[in-house]
Amino acid sequence: MIFHVLTLFPHMIRQGLGDSIMGKAIDRGVITLDVVDIRTYTQERHGQVDDYPYGGGAGMLMQAQPVYDAHRAVTGGKALRTVYVTPQGKPFTQKYAREFAREEELVFLCGHYEGIDERVLEEVVTDRISIGDYVLSGGELAAMVMIDATARLLPGVLGNSLSAQEESFHNDLLEYPQYTRPPVWHGRSVPQVLLSGDHRKVEAWRLEQSVLRTRLARPDLYERYLRKQQLICRLSGDKRNHIHMTESLKRGLGEILADQDGEILVYDRDNRICMLELQCTQHGGRTLAALETEAACDRIKEPAGESGSTGWEHLTGKIPEETEWCLVNQEPLVELLQKEGYRIFNQCSQFLYTLKEPLPVGHRDIRLLTMEHIEYLCTHYGEEHRSYLQERIESGSMYGAFVEGVLRGFVGLHGEGSIGFLYVEECCRRQGLAGSLEAYCVNRQLERGWIPYGHVVQGNVASQVLQEKLGFYKAGKTFWWLEKKPCN
Repeated sequence: MIFHVLTLFPHMIRQGLGDSIMGKAIDRGVITLDVVDIRTYTQERHGQVDDYPYGGGAGMLMQAQPVYDAHRAVTGGKALRTVYVTPQGKPFTQKYAREFAREEELVFLCGHYEGIDERVLEEVVTDRISIGDYVLSGGELAAMVMIDATARLLPGVLGNSLSAQEESFHNDLLEYPQYTRPPVWHGRSVPQVLLSGDHRKVEAWRLEQSVLRTRLARPDLYERYLRKQQLICRLSGDKRNHIHMTESLKRGLGEILADQDGEILVYDRDNRICMLELQCTQHGGRTLAALETEAACDRIKEPAGESGSTGWEHLTGKIPEETEWCLVNQEPLVELLQKEGYRIFNQCSQFLYTLKEPLPVGHRDIRLLTMEHIEYLCTHYGEEHRSYLQERIESGSMYGAFVEGVLRGFVGLHGEGSIGFLYVEECCRRQGLAGSLEAYCVNRQLERGWIPYGHVVQGNVASQVLQEKLGFYKAGKTFWWLEKKPCN
């Protein structure tokens, strides 16, 4: 990923981000830091970039021309996301960091003095972001904070791929307290549970401490966490048909956009996936069961009450504009989403593995795949999926089976958490390789406390038989993946 920073103090940025984790990531080429001195683009022969503001007032204002020219030099006319660092902006959060991490290039514009001429901001800026309700001398420190928070989410920046997932704000919880040697310091001992070697007890203690810290220090986050846990508890009453939602929430991917009047919408912002469901027993004078037997969407969208609108439209109106996929298990919602501009991508069955015991892996040479295997994956999964496969490799979610040192098959996790990609070459089929690959993937998820699940396209009998052989349970409902139609 490339971070462009437009600033009057380039040395401040280079020095601030040139050491420690960020510096090492830059040295390895994982991220690129492009620092641009705005002053070099001024047309004023004395190097002036500021002037007095119209209407009077204290201080000086950065002029539009050098900022605009510096921005054009960086973007080359491309529409790059450009962040203006200002106390008047929206608060920067971990969600923004995850959102920024999906960009290939990002521009940060650092103001100084009393700010920047509004006209150039209106022309080049896409986001106005603040790191807090206070005023700094310039935007450089704030830009470095956002770059650090964003970069550490990128594959290969942190030494441990789990580090970014287990820190503060993951799943709306603050991080638990941590300890290292010596076991006793100044009369204070390390909690005994951390020395027990019992990983389940350690994880339970850490969760308890995270919840306690969050409740005391950040009641706003705690309320969000509590709401999520309450929905998980409700959905777990029918685990087989809701595992896609509960695991999204548990893994910190999903956020609740609707949870009232029997309407549920969980949104995976990183993967732009909406999971929708209606749990109401009656709607517009008819039971949900009756609605699910109706084929005509026009009948579903009959006016309800004096307002002339229905809860169905209310629910779909909450789907974020950038959504690319919807996952539902009710036919009326399929029909309504088709009216809203979505098309059916596939129809499938949902399987989940609820046992705690790891599965036996017959084939021993299964490894984590790296970018050196991208061509193999594209050949057998589809060249059109190259960027997605690359992202899955970089996230450490793709595994390959090697026979006599040669890659012969693979499996992995999709972005939203389901098992998929399963492929074995014809010459190696019927030898237990597919079962070993999926079992290996299941065991990696169990180690992280996740419930493995996946979707099998209807009609794929061989895959359904494999799931049942491995001990997966099949959900009772049919599931539909719907894709947003491209605009003409």
